[in-house]
Amino acid sequence: MAKKYESDNIVVLEGLEPVRKRPGMYIGGVSSAGLHHLIWEILDNSVDEAMNGHATEITLQLHKDGQSITVSDNGRGIPVDKHSKTKKSALETVLTVLHAGGKFDGNNYKTAGGLHGVGASVVNALSKKLVAIVKRGGAQYRMEFSKGQPKGKLQKLKGTVRGTGTSISFSPDPTIFPRTDFNADTIRQRLEIASFLHRGVKVNFVDDQNGKKESFFHENGIVDYLGKVLKQREARPIHEAPFSLKIDSPDRIELALQWTESTDEHTRSYVNGIPTGSGGTHENGFRAGLNKAVRNYIDQYNLVPRGVKVTPDDIREGLVGIISVFIAEPQFQGQTKDRLNNPEVQSVVDSTLRPALEQWMNSNRSIADGIVARIIAAARARAASRAASAAVSRKSSGKRSMLPGKLSDCLNSGRGNSELFIVEGDSAGGSAKQGRDRNTQAILPLRGKVLNTECATLKKMMDNKEIQDLVTAIGCGIGPKMDMSGLRYSRIVLLADADSDGHHITTLLLTFFYRHMPQLIANGCLYIAQPPLYRIDIGKQTYWAADEADRTQILKEHGNGRSNPEITRFKGLGEMMPKVLWDTTLNPATRRLLKVEIDDQLETDRVISDLMGRDASARFRFIMERAEDAVEIDV
Repeated sequence: MAKKYESDNIVVLEGLEPVRKRPGMYIGGVSSAGLHHLIWEILDNSVDEAMNGHATEITLQLHKDGQSITVSDNGRGIPVDKHSKTKKSALETVLTVLHAGGKFDGNNYKTAGGLHGVGASVVNALSKKLVAIVKRGGAQYRMEFSKGQPKGKLQKLKGTVRGTGTSISFSPDPTIFPRTDFNADTIRQRLEIASFLHRGVKVNFVDDQNGKKESFFHENGIVDYLGKVLKQREARPIHEAPFSLKIDSPDRIELALQWTESTDEHTRSYVNGIPTGSGGTHENGFRAGLNKAVRNYIDQYNLVPRGVKVTPDDIREGLVGIISVFIAEPQFQGQTKDRLNNPEVQSVVDSTLRPALEQWMNSNRSIADGIVARIIAAARARAASRAASAAVSRKSSGKRSMLPGKLSDCLNSGRGNSELFIVEGDSAGGSAKQGRDRNTQAILPLRGKVLNTECATLKKMMDNKEIQDLVTAIGCGIGPKMDMSGLRYSRIVLLADADSDGHHITTLLLTFFYRHMPQLIANGCLYIAQPPLYRIDIGKQTYWAADEADRTQILKEHGNGRSNPEITRFKGLGEMMPKVLWDTTLNPATRRLLKVEIDDQLETDRVISDLMGRDASARFRFIMERAEDAVEIDV
C-alpha cells in the first residue's frame, strides 16, 4: 500500500543543515576535489583581502596529522561586534549563516572571489572542528565550532596584540568525507598560482607533515607564471619575448601568451583569482580577440599562400596563454565557480586584446612572421592529417615484419645511434648496402623521382608506394598525430647523387618532410649527405670534390703546377665502389653531413610554395631573376 504524501512529509532544513545533507551542491562532491575545495573557500577569503589592498601576506599551514589546515592573513580581520539583524557577533554570523558576508554591498570589496556569502559557513558546516582567531583593535578574539555549531561564546583573549588579521583552522568531518587526508602538492600548486595572479602578495606554505616551508612572491605576475607553465609542459617557444597585457580600468585584465612548437593549445583562465577550468566568456573573448588580431596581420601583408585555409584552430595551435580578469559582479556557474557566465566580459576582453596584439605584431615583424609561418605550417599539416590518418598508420619499431621489403635494416633495433639512408634507385641502394655499417646503418632505396607532395592531392600522396614505404620505415607517423617516440632511427639522411638530378630528388624529399613530418627537422633528426661529384687524382694523392667550386679549389691548392691531373666525374652513386662510398659518404669519421634547420620559417614556406607549388609563374620569375647565375647547367 502506497504511503500517504502529506504536508508533514515536507522537510524544512534550517541553518547549515542543507550543507551537511547535500554537500555536493556546495563543494561539488565529497571526493578529494571537494575536500580540497574547503581550503580554497577559506584561502579565497584571504586572497580577497589582498586583492583589495588590505593584506600583504597569506600563510597556509598543513599540520602534521595531514588532516587539518590553518589559513592566516594580515588583513583587516573579520568584524567581531554584534550584528544588528542576527544579534550575534559578525564573526559568528559569517561562519554559521548562509549568504552572510561583506561582499554584497560593494563598499568593502571592489572585486572578490567569494560572492555568495556561503564559503566560510560551508567549511564550518563540514568540519568536525573549526577555530577562528581574529586580531582587531589591539585585541585578539577566538571562537570554536563543531559541525557548524558554536562550542561556546566569542572569547576576547587576554593581553594586547599588534596588527590585524584572521586565522581559520579546521579539520574536515570524517562522517562527511570518505578520506580526510590533504595533498601537500595540490595545496602548494594552488598557493604558488595565487602568488602569480596577485603580484606583490607574499604567500607562505608551512608543510609540517613533510617538514618544509616555502614562500612565493612574484613581482612579474602572470608573465612569470607563463614561463613556469612552458617549463612544466616542456614546450619550446618559437619566439623569445612573450606578449603580455595589463589593463586596470574599467575592469582589470591581465594576460600573457606565447606560441610554441607543441601541437596543442593550452590556456589557463582565472576570475578574481579563482581558476575557471571550464572557461567561460573571458576565454571566449580571449580567443576571439586573438583570432581577429592575427587574421588582420595576415591579411594586411597577404601572407597566406594560395590554396591554404587558415582556421582558428591553426592560429591557436601551440599557443600557451594565461588570462586573469578581475570584475565586480562575476556570474559563475555554481558555487564551485568553474565557469564564468558574464556575457559582457567577452566583448571587453575581445576589444582589449585585439588592438594591443595587432600593434605588438606590427611592431615586432620578425617575431610576427615566425608566428604566421608556424600557423601556415599548422594549416597544411591539419589538412594533410585528414587523409593521412585514414591511409597510413604508424608502424612500431617492434613490428619488423611490417617494414618495407626493400628496406635493408640495421642490426641494432631501436633508435640508439642508428641511421636511415634514403637513396635513389636500386643501383645506388646496392652500393650503399654493401658499403654501410650493418650494425647502425639502414638503407631504403626509392624508385625514380619522389612524388612532388606540394602539388599532389592528399589522396594521391597517400596512395604512392614510395611515400608509404618511407613513412613506414621511419615509424613515427605524419601530420599533427606524428609521435616522435615511434621514430626508429636517430638520424634520417637523404643520400642522392651530387648532380642536378640528385639535388632535385633531395628537394622533393625535403618538401615532403617539411610539409608532413616537420618534427624531424625541429628535433634535429634530418640530414643531407654530401657525396662527391668528382674524384681528382694528383700524383699519388686522391681528392674528392663535392661540386665544381670544390673541384676548382682542390686543383688550385694541390695542383702545384703538375700537369694532367686525372679527374673522374661520377654519373651516380651506383658507379661508386662500396668502399669508396663508405670512405667518402657513409663513414662517420670522414663524411660530411648537412643538418636541415629552419632559420626563417615564413621565408622557407614561401620558397617551397613558389618552387614546388602549382603556380608556374613564381618559378618563371625565379628562373628569370637568377638566369645570369647559371654558369653551368647539367642536362
